[in-house]
Parts: sequence; structure tokens; C-alpha cells
Amino acid sequence: MKKLSALLLSLILVVTMITGCGSKSSQTNGDATTATVEPTTAAATTEDTAATEEETASTGTPVKTGLAVINDISSSTSATADADGVNQTNSVVVAVTVGQDGKILDCKLDMAQTKINFSKEGKLTTSAESFKSKQELGADYGMKSASGIGKEWFEQANAFADYVTGKTVDEVKGIAVNEEGVPTDADLASSVTVHIGDFVAAVEKAVANAQDLGATDADKLGLGVTTNMENSKDAAADADGVAQAYSYYIVTTSDATGKITSCLIDASQGIVNFDATGKITNDITVAPQTKDELKEAYGMKKASGLGKEWYEEANTFAQYAVGKTVDELKGIAVNEEGAPTTADLTSSVTIDIKNFVTSIEKAVANSAQ
Repeated sequence: MKKLSALLLSLILVVTMITGCGSKSSQTNGDATTATVEPTTAAATTEDTAATEEETASTGTPVKTGLAVINDISSSTSATADADGVNQTNSVVVAVTVGQDGKILDCKLDMAQTKINFSKEGKLTTSAESFKSKQELGADYGMKSASGIGKEWFEQANAFADYVTGKTVDEVKGIAVNEEGVPTDADLASSVTVHIGDFVAAVEKAVANAQDLGATDADKLGLGVTTNMENSKDAAADADGVAQAYSYYIVTTSDATGKITSCLIDASQGIVNFDATGKITNDITVAPQTKDELKEAYGMKKASGLGKEWYEEANTFAQYAVGKTVDELKGIAVNEEGAPTTADLTSSVTIDIKNFVTSIEKAVANSAQ
């Protein structure tokens, strides 16, 4: 019996030693295996990091993106014996992001004040490939010297935009003003002395127009405005001349990686017709609507090879821009008319997109300011 117990004890010791060695062997093999697996683990870590960066870029609470334009051509005048006539198109432009609670989270404000002159002989006397907005003009607009507070238009516009951030439309509409429409609110009086009636109206309109398009409160808001007079022409004996301020307005939001997360596109044509004596022949008391406001009334569908209106094609391009960078959009191939030849766009967009891309580039650049 004692011999049997001793034998069993010996067997247990042998098994224990083998198991111990096996454990050491497995650990050694484990080290080797671990060394072999390390690159895979590193790759996974890299992928996780990339995923985390992408998630960080898009992290945030969903917000609405809005755009509004208020146009006016009533300051235009006919030519006289002593002075040229002018098409003065004033376009106040506002971009906003709006939270689910209705509060304005960010606001951008600009204005295109386009002046196109024509003579008493019915000839255009202004020639420009493009016109700068007041934000683009900056100090060159020249209001500072006439300002009681020594501030340029863009500085006052930015102060107003900052002031309305965090407020609701009702709060913005409740800003106290004097008879000239200049704010009397203590917090604004020291930084804004311009008439704010159109600012308030445009903010209200932009918030009402705001849509869920993919932006979050972590994204940056941008506004781009581009204006030209390329459709303008002299009067002839049998036809009126045209002074046309053609403006494009684009709002973008972009994430930390520079990708566009939402986009809105609109345009308007401030048109003044004049005869061979420089006399204005159309009703300048009627404010021009934007193309998105006109919709089917713009009348492009019958001339479109796709049977689509301008606003439909513009909206399609805006959706196409989401998820892309400015460089990617600048790389879109176009034909001589500026229409895209990229397979993804040819079946839905036939209009000139050059000004779209230019304005998007401006908007994204402005979002960093």
C-alpha cells in the first residue's frame, strides 16, 4: 500500500513538472505568437484611431442650416443730362445654424451692393468681371470715416451677428431701435449704428428657411457671395439695355477635417432695363426674388434637357457637395459652358457650376474666420 502511494505521488510529481514545462513552453510560444500578432494589433489600433478621428470630426448635436436673401433695386436711377443712370442692387444675405430649441447657434451676415452705370445714350459705362461683397471689401468700403463709432460696415455687421447668436427670432425681433432703425439697446449701441431692419428681417427669414441637412453644432458655418454683370448689355434702337447684377449665395457647414456637412445654394438677378436715352423702363419698386423663391416661375424647365428647374439642379449639386472637400469640388470636370461632365452629375445637373464652386470655396474659407 505504501509502495502504491509512493508510486502515485511520483506520477503526480511527473505530471506537475510536465504541465509546468508545458506552461513555460506555451508562454514562450505565446511570446512568439504575440510578437507575430503585434503588427495586426498595431494596424487595428491605427484603424481605431482613424475611426475615432472621423467620429470626432462629426461628433455633435444635429442642427439646421438656413439661408436668406433680401433684395432691393429701388435706389436705382435713370440717366440725366448731367449724370449716368445706375442699377443699384442691394442684397442682404444671412446664413444661420439653428438648434433644436430654435436658438441661433451661429450667424454670418454679408451684403452685395452692386452698382452698374449706364449713360444717357443707353450705353453701359461700368465693366467688371465681378463685384466684391461688403465683407470682401472690408476697410475698402469706406464707411469708417463717416461712422460715429469709427467702425466699418463689416465690423458692425459682425457685431450684430455675434449679438443674435444664442437668441431666438422673437428676441432678435424685439431689439429696440430708433426712428432711423438704428439699435438703441445698450449692448448694441456701442458697436452698431447702421440701420438693422433688413438684418432682422433676413435673420427671421433664414431661421424660417433652416433645414436638417446633416450639420452638427461642432461644424463651422460659412457664407460665400459672388456677383457678376455678364448678362448686361447696351440699349439698341429696337431693344432696351439691361444692367443685371447676378449674385450667387452659398452657405456651407464643414467639419474638423474640412469636409462639407451641409450646403445651400441660391442666386438672384437684380435687373434694371433702360432705353436708348438711359431712362429706366421697368418697375424698380418690385424687389427681385431669388431663384429658389421663384422655383417653377423662373421658367428654366422647358429649356432644360433634363426637364428640371434651376433650383432643382442647384439643390442636387448642393447635396453632391456634402461629404466632399473644396479641392474635390474644384476637381470636377466641366465642359466649355461650365456644366459638369462627371458621370455622377451629368444626369442631374446641366447648369454652369463654376460660380457654385467659387462661392463654396469662399464660404468654407470664411468659416474659419
